Amino acid sequence: MKLNPETGITEMLAKAILVAARTAPKGKGIDDIITCLLDEAEKAELANKMEDLSEVKGLKFLIRDANNVRDADAIVLIGLKPSGASGLDCGACGFETCKEMLDTKKVKKEFTGPHCMIKYMDLGIAVGSAASKAKDLCVDNRVLYSAGAAACYFDMIDADVAMALPLSVKGKNIFFDRPSTK
Repeated sequence: MKLNPETGITEMLAKAILVAARTAPKGKGIDDIITCLLDEAEKAELANKMEDLSEVKGLKFLIRDANNVRDADAIVLIGLKPSGASGLDCGACGFETCKEMLDTKKVKKEFTGPHCMIKYMDLGIAVGSAASKAKDLCVDNRVLYSAGAAACYFDMIDADVAMALPLSVKGKNIFFDRPSTK
């Protein structure tokens, strides 16, 4: 008899969740999404880097979220490495034209930008699709800006912007009812 066999398939479920991110609709059909699945050592490194970023930024919730990363069964990162702009000159990026935005010197903090708003929407749709697939598979998850920010800040992912989805297959969702970050 194999007890609790459901805990042994988290990696397979994480890959299915990343398929949802990959196949999510993209503006003009251009796929600038980066995905990765962290191994145990990378997961521990990310949690440590989140605590380091907490010191840099003075944001206490990064420590709380680092504990969620450590307790997660798997961590997927979904990022954006834009190859250009939509060419719509829509102004959503804050610039008059796409060319003006593309010619602007990029700023790097946690994330690097500015980028085309269509590309940011692509990232949001990919992350939402992944979270939805996790829900469909009954895998507890939560979108973490904090883990994605640390992954970008410390160059753990080759992306300009990223979000993380920690995944958990336990009797209670570990990503809610979390301690306060006062």
